[in-house]
Order: sequence, then structure tokens, then C-alpha cells
Amino acid sequence: MKEVDLNPLTDIKGFIGACLVDSDSGMVLGMVGGGALNLEAAAAGNTEVVKAKRATMESLGLDDSIEDILITLGTQYHILRPLASNEAIFLYVAMNRAQANLAMARISLSTFEKKIKL
Repeated sequence: MKEVDLNPLTDIKGFIGACLVDSDSGMVLGMVGGGALNLEAAAAGNTEVVKAKRATMESLGLDDSIEDILITLGTQYHILRPLASNEAIFLYVAMNRAQANLAMARISLSTFEKKIKL
């Protein structure tokens, strides 16, 4: 698999960390940042979130795809965004809530995701 440069995501206001994740295995395919946030643990846990949402959509008979999943914590925003080109792979970005602009972060992530070629 071609390596993806995640460094442009560090320009997102409030950026903490990001990774590209295989939702079939929970394996991190690339990461940047993180600091005190364990991105490998976050990737594994968020893999379960993505799988659960897909299973729920299937049980509801929803013929649709996930654009993104937003998790709002007291001090952070976490965005999970499956790739349109390969829904088994998703981007995960964590941001400091006090600094982040959620709308702009979603636009930045959408723009970045469209440029990924695997």
C-alpha cells in the first residue's frame, strides 16, 4: 500500500494527532502527532466505533455510506472519516476543542481525503 503523508493535517487548528486506519484489522497505516494521546489505542478503539455504525446501518436497512463520525468530548473533538475510495480505511483526527473550528476541520479533512490515492 502506498504511504500517505498525513503532515498536511497538522495545519488543522487545534490539531492533536491523526492516523490512517484499516478498519478490518484496526492496524494503523500511518500517523502524525499524538503527544500524550496514544494514537494506536485510539485507532483500535475507533475501529470498533466504525464497525458498530456500519452494523447498525445494515440492521436498519440503510443503503448509505458514512461521511464522517464526530465524537465530542469535554476538551476534544474526534473525527472518523472513511475514505470514499476505500471504506475499509478511515482517517482519524483528534483536536483540542477550545482551539478547533469544527466546520473548518471537517472541510479540511474532506479536502485531504479526496487527495488520498492508495
